[in-house]
Amino acid sequence: MVEARTTEVRPAAGGAADRLELARGLLRRFEDRSGSVPAEEGRSLPVAAPLARLLPSGGLRRGSTVAIRPGPGATSLLFALLAEASARGAWAAVVGRPDLGLAAAAEAGVLLDRLALVPYPGRDLLAVAVALLDGMDLVVLGPPPGRSRRAGTGPRTSRRETTGPPDRPDRAGSGLRPAERTRLAARARQRGAVLVSLGPWPGADLELGCAEGRWQGLGAGDGRLVERPVRVELRARTLGAGRRERVLLPSRTGAVGDRVLGAGVGGRARRDGGAAGVPAAGASPEAVPVRAAG
Repeated sequence: MVEARTTEVRPAAGGAADRLELARGLLRRFEDRSGSVPAEEGRSLPVAAPLARLLPSGGLRRGSTVAIRPGPGATSLLFALLAEASARGAWAAVVGRPDLGLAAAAEAGVLLDRLALVPYPGRDLLAVAVALLDGMDLVVLGPPPGRSRRAGTGPRTSRRETTGPPDRPDRAGSGLRPAERTRLAARARQRGAVLVSLGPWPGADLELGCAEGRWQGLGAGDGRLVERPVRVELRARTLGAGRRERVLLPSRTGAVGDRVLGAGVGGRARRDGGAAGVPAAGASPEAVPVRAAG
């Protein structure tokens, strides 16, 4: 069993001022702990190697806004983005996801000691997010209040269905007015934080999503789901064409991994080049003609 050692802010009965004070109190509690990733380590938060090959800067650039496209695999993709950064000392906060699966997050490599949860921001999402951007390295915004999430589509036999929520987060950024989104993006740039939206975010620097995911491990009426090959797709404002990379999300260990085929030349395992010509390890991700985000 995974012990959830996250710091969580519960809703307050006193209204907006109390909820905002809870968010600020959360930041004060972190002040006595070890600091964030030092600035000298670069202007990007680290990510696991399979995703680092895909991102333009090899990580999550500080001050940027990232949108994760809704659909199967979105929650696993979020965990993959958080895992390496938290392991390297970054602090992260997730706002508006009371059903976030902490056991699944830990299995994916997220360090729960460096994860804060604000499950019910109420109508004060903007104020809470601004406060968190002042002190966190990475802030994730979940669905807006009152918007239900769609049910997962996986079979009930899935081991992972009991350890985390369905990978179908609903829209997030649309819960804020355009001026509010602009304010949050500017705050992230000013503070050097990464702002992640679980859903569309017009004008995002990066948009990530999963496609062609299919669980593996089930046989003819037996077995268990052990890994899921997917194609992670990237759209970026700075790229003339998008990119895509085939990975395991999750792999058998629970974390993101390279998609590996059988033994190649010399008996060594080789990374999946895929039918669409995804490059081998060390090569640049495949460029595909997709529209830039925003």
